[in-house]
Amino acid sequence: MEKRELRHLLQRVLRGDVEAFGAFYERMLDRIFRYLFYRTGHLQDAEDLTEEVFLKAWEALHRTREVPDHPEAWLYRIAHNAVVDHYRTRKMHASLDDLKGPPSATTDTPEDAVLATERLQDLMDKLHRLPPIYQQVLICRFIQGLSHKEVAQVLGTNENHARILQYRALKRLREEMAKEEGHE
Repeated sequence: MEKRELRHLLQRVLRGDVEAFGAFYERMLDRIFRYLFYRTGHLQDAEDLTEEVFLKAWEALHRTREVPDHPEAWLYRIAHNAVVDHYRTRKMHASLDDLKGPPSATTDTPEDAVLATERLQDLMDKLHRLPPIYQQVLICRFIQGLSHKEVAQVLGTNENHARILQYRALKRLREEMAKEEGHE
């Protein structure tokens, strides 16, 4: 249902309905921002890249004059490319000192908030130790909730390869966690 609705919005955009792109933007904004936040680890970078992704989507839509078959995967692919460009041009690595955590984390007490932030920082640290392709697979599957098929479309590969990458990424993440437990 969602895919069809997103395609319909983009078809309206191509017919000149600018407000339809606003609706598409609102439907996808949180997902793309969250994806970019977990890929970069920086709130400001994620905000900047989110705007860049939607601008590139707008331009691509009008340049090709074609509505993608899978609009969500198409947008994640644009986001993936933005992250690659971001790291390639800036040669930056995420610093946990700047990590503020994703927006709208709900906690009961200040102690819960501190523990949640520490767990998030620990997860981000382990995630950023993984190769970028493994980071992307885990974020798409477990943070964004994409299916194996959708992950494959984002990565530009087939579904079996996406499953293999997920297996390897989880194995590597377990190894990172076991390494840290051995040092404590």
